[in-house]
Amino acid sequence: MGDEVILLNFWPSIFGMRTTIALEEKGIKYEYREEEDVINNKTPLLLEMNPVHKKNPVQYIDEIWPDKNPFLPKDPYQRAQALFWADFIEKKILQTELGDKPYFGGNKFGFVDIVLIGFYCWFPAYEKFGNYSMESECSELMAWGKRCMKRDSVAKSLPDPERVIGYVLHLKQLFGLE
Repeated sequence: MGDEVILLNFWPSIFGMRTTIALEEKGIKYEYREEEDVINNKTPLLLEMNPVHKKNPVQYIDEIWPDKNPFLPKDPYQRAQALFWADFIEKKILQTELGDKPYFGGNKFGFVDIVLIGFYCWFPAYEKFGNYSMESECSELMAWGKRCMKRDSVAKSLPDPERVIGYVLHLKQLFGLE
C-alpha cells in the first residue's frame, strides 16, 4: 500500500487505541492526528473519511498488510473463532475465556487482545465510578492487561488511566451528572 496512512483519533477512544496498536504491531508508518472535540465539533476530515467502509479497522489493517505480523490465523476455522470472540468480547467480557493462557489467542498477542486491551486504561474509571475492584472481581483479566502493557505498541497507545478518570469527570459535569 503506497498511500499515506493517517490515523484520526480522539485520545480516550478504545477504537483509536486498537487501530494505533495494530499499526504499531505491523510496523506501519502513519501520521497521527488528534481530534480535539468529537462530541461538539467533529472536523470535516473526520466526517468525510471512512477508509475502511465501516469495517473493523484492525481487521482492515491485517488484510492490507498480511505479511507483517498477522493478527488473525490463516486457518479459516481459527480465523472465524478469533473474529467471533472479538465480536463477543465487545459485547460481554468474559475472563473465563482467557483461562490460564497469556493472551486470548494463546501464547501470541493477537486480534482479540487488540480488540480488548483498550478497555484496560478505563478500568480505574470503572472502579472509581462503579465502586468495585477490578483486581478482586477480574484478577486474570488484570494480569492479562499488565502483560499486554509490557508491549511497546500497547504502552504507547493507551492513555494514562488518571487522564481517563478526568475525562469521565468532565463528561459528568458537561451532561449535568455531577
